[in-house]
Amino acid sequence: MNERAKPYISDHFAPVTDEITAHELTVRGSLPPELNGRYFRNGHNPKPGVTPGHWFRGEGMLHGVRLADGRAEWYRNRWVRTPFLDGVPFTGTELDVSAAATNIIFHGGRYLALQEANLPWEVTGELDTVGVHDFGGKLTSAMTAHPKEDPVTGELHFFSYSPFPPYLTYHVADAAGEIVRSQVVDGSGPSLMHDFAITREHAVFINSPVVFDHAEHSGIPYRWHDDVPFRIGVMPRTGPAPVTWFEIADQAAILHVTNSYVDQGGRVVLEGPRFDRAAWETSWKWWVGAPGYGSTFDAGSTLHRWILDPATGKATDEALDDLVTEFPSINDGHTASANRYSYAIAFPGAGLTGYHTAKFDTTTGERQLFSHGADRLPGEAVFVPAAGGTREDDGYLLTIVSDLRADASQLLVLDASDLTAEPVATVELPRRVPAGIHGHWIEDQK
Repeated sequence: MNERAKPYISDHFAPVTDEITAHELTVRGSLPPELNGRYFRNGHNPKPGVTPGHWFRGEGMLHGVRLADGRAEWYRNRWVRTPFLDGVPFTGTELDVSAAATNIIFHGGRYLALQEANLPWEVTGELDTVGVHDFGGKLTSAMTAHPKEDPVTGELHFFSYSPFPPYLTYHVADAAGEIVRSQVVDGSGPSLMHDFAITREHAVFINSPVVFDHAEHSGIPYRWHDDVPFRIGVMPRTGPAPVTWFEIADQAAILHVTNSYVDQGGRVVLEGPRFDRAAWETSWKWWVGAPGYGSTFDAGSTLHRWILDPATGKATDEALDDLVTEFPSINDGHTASANRYSYAIAFPGAGLTGYHTAKFDTTTGERQLFSHGADRLPGEAVFVPAAGGTREDDGYLLTIVSDLRADASQLLVLDASDLTAEPVATVELPRRVPAGIHGHWIEDQK
């Protein structure tokens, strides 16, 4: 690694400098015929000559691959053309000034590029920028980059958080994309709240000890504070309703949630990668390029489970695995309901050489690993159900892999039911795609 360069603009994360379109991509193996749609992925791609002070402050670029009838029709990449891309600084007061660089979803007929401190930005199915989207004027605060779509109702659940009161507001948009509920969540604090969860009955919020702090000058003004407890809030989805906050004995931070559900005993279960203070602060050094950062962007988060009992008010927790993992995903048809399987990026260490895609069976405690090989970094694994599948893991995992040695990238299609198998298909992309953040498979609309 070039020691003079920030890690988040080096090696796998080195930005590309242009926008291209390529058609009829080479496919090795056979693309499943049910994969008719678009795989879109978002991420930070600073413009040439720009070095942001934090990984999360780079300009947003979308990458897309269109699959149809067993073919890879096209690849294209486009910056999200917001005022931030044109050099307008983010001040926290103008919600349309966004990098729009964290996630991309499809809801209510709109493709939305998201970043949590700002309003969404709408793009087209060809990744051209349409403009800022405020839900017809009903959203007057920022929107999380991790909304949850209820697979049963089609509703989109999301939140806005702020370092200033009101710290947390919960929103629900119906399947057509109209906001039908907004509620301030009492008792929250100025925590960095990147993600949350829903069950069939609840919204689940996270207050970690990573809180707003003027002393942090990296561009993301949050720091770990030992005197701030780790709390999880559980609020009924029928509202307006009060929230119950559970204080957790061991301090921790959660960047991404795997899933949440209510178990047979009526307890709320939350799962996701857990950071302790050492893991968080060492990871933060990588995210800001501070002295002492490690070789990867995650220094130690591991899969964990928290169990919250509304009847007793007690909270317990347990480790589920010791691999360092992040960017968890599931079969989205199980969002808000009990799931057995989850997937994640597994990092070098704990006996692993190189990066892997991991599959966890939280019923048996077993895991499967797909090794990507030397100098190859996979992205988040996005689950796509197989046609006619009956089991939770009947489907495919889509991930873009950055290959430093070949200076190239591929879109891999893996068998989600068996990660020990060879890839189902490999789509050769026309360039190396920088390692990014989050994405989604968006099936063709019928």
